[in-house]
Amino acid sequence: MRLSGRVAIVTGSGQGIGRAVARVLAREGAAVLLASRTFSRVEQVVKEIEAAGGRARAVECDVLRADEIDAAVAACLDAFGPPDILVNNAQGGQKGGGIPLDESTPDLVEETLRGGLFATLHAMQACFPHMKERGGTIVNFGSSTGVGGDKGFAAYGLNKEAIHGLTKHAAREWGRYGITVNTICPAALTENVREKFAENPRWQQAIVKAVPLGRLGDPETDIAPAVVALATDLRFLTGATLMLDGGRVLLR
Repeated sequence: MRLSGRVAIVTGSGQGIGRAVARVLAREGAAVLLASRTFSRVEQVVKEIEAAGGRARAVECDVLRADEIDAAVAACLDAFGPPDILVNNAQGGQKGGGIPLDESTPDLVEETLRGGLFATLHAMQACFPHMKERGGTIVNFGSSTGVGGDKGFAAYGLNKEAIHGLTKHAAREWGRYGITVNTICPAALTENVREKFAENPRWQQAIVKAVPLGRLGDPETDIAPAVVALATDLRFLTGATLMLDGGRVLLR
């Protein structure tokens, strides 16, 4: 129970990595505010957490809307108190996947940025006043697609690289308040990835072949523990990019 007495907000926590992070944070003792555009999904995760003895609250939140992000933070304050941990997992709107660079229109890029970079920025700004006097942990989500580049994912990749930049600037500016800000780039076998693998086994073989450890990560045992570590043991780490991808991308 390393996070006993701590409060966390996790966006996009109705499935996949967000769900795993919320469950593990609660298992470690944190009270967790789960935010998702689909309320029924986070409501189900809250039931899972409470059945295991944890504390959680679900809110409907489309990160494309700043007012709904503000409402989620307000709901956290009302239910549990000020947040100590913010996990920006959600990517709202169009993700820009499967679209070549020459077909990536300004509207597509703008919507991708609004659902990723702008949503992450606004959530950070909404939590900052509550962390400023107490310190805190902010974990943003990037992608190896942004770091290394992948054909057909220009809008998505440049959005994730922008989040990397935001992380570095926040780490510089907010470190004096005891707030750490880091980015995680995961390669996880989520429900959505499993479905895509089932549809295209050759793509699965190509993806796994590019991972030195020979597999994708498990959201709950390989990815979520890193968030716990950043909030506990790794409090001297900030402004960093953690490649939790089994070695697919090696940073210099």
